[in-house]
Amino acid sequence: MISGENTRKRIMELLGREDDHFLKEGDVIRTEGLTKCFGSFTAVDHISFTVRQGEIFGFLGANGAGKTTAMKMLCGLSRPTSGRAVVAGYDLHYNRDVKHLKKVIGYMSQKFSLYEDLKVWENIRLFGGIYGMKDDVIAEKTEDLLRRLDLTAQRNRMVRDLPLGWKQRLAFSVAIFHEPRIVFLDEPTGGVDPATRRGFWEMIYDAAERGITVFVTTHYMDEAEYCNRVSIMVDGKIEALDSPAALKCKYSAPSMDEVFRLLAGKAKREE
Repeated sequence: MISGENTRKRIMELLGREDDHFLKEGDVIRTEGLTKCFGSFTAVDHISFTVRQGEIFGFLGANGAGKTTAMKMLCGLSRPTSGRAVVAGYDLHYNRDVKHLKKVIGYMSQKFSLYEDLKVWENIRLFGGIYGMKDDVIAEKTEDLLRRLDLTAQRNRMVRDLPLGWKQRLAFSVAIFHEPRIVFLDEPTGGVDPATRRGFWEMIYDAAERGITVFVTTHYMDEAEYCNRVSIMVDGKIEALDSPAALKCKYSAPSMDEVFRLLAGKAKREE
C-alpha cells in the first residue's frame, strides 16, 4: 500500500505537474515573473507578488498600467506569455487547472455584470447553476440572500429597473454566492455615490471576515485606505507594494492619493 505522500506525487505526475509547493501556506495567490505580451508590446512585465487568505488586496494603477490584463490572467481568462502564477492551488500554466479554477473564484467587472432582462431571483438562480451548485442549495441560499439584501419584495423585479446601488450590491452578492476562495472586483464602485460606496465596502469586509480573499481594483484612492495591502502598477510593472500606512510613510505622503500621484507620474508609456 502506497503512502498518501506517494499517492499525491503520482497524481501530480499523471497531471503533468510538479509538486514543488510553489504556493506557500496561508497564501492563495502567488506569481513569479508573470508576463503578458501582445506582439512587441509588454502589457504586464514580470510581476511577482503574493496574496494571503482572507486579505483585502488593492491592485492599483492608472489606465493602461496593465492591471486589468493581469487580473484577466489570474482569473484564467488570458494565458500568460511567460512566468508562473498559482491561484487557489491551481497553476495557470495547465489547462486542466484553469478549468477547475473558475469554480473556486468569483468575479465582478467594472461594468454591471448581471443580466438586466432577467428578474432578481432569476439572476441568482442562473449564476448558482453556472457555479455548479445544487438546486436545493440554490433555493435555500437565494431566500437568505434576498432577506439580507432587503430585496425580498423586489424578487420579481427586472434587474434593469433597480437603482444602481442595489444593482452593485446584488452583483457582488452573486459573485460570492458560491462562497469562492477569492473574488476579483474590477472597479466595482464606479459611478455610485459615497454613501453607497461605504455600504459596499461593508459587504467586502464581511466577505473577508468569512475567509474570502478580495482582490480589488479601484480609481478611488480613499478606498485604497481600506485595503490590507496595496500594489501600484506603472508601465506593466509593480512599482510599490505594502500596507497603505507603510506606503504613506515611505513616500512621506499624507494620503494614498498623493502616493498614487507620485508613482503614476513616473509612467512613460501612453494610456
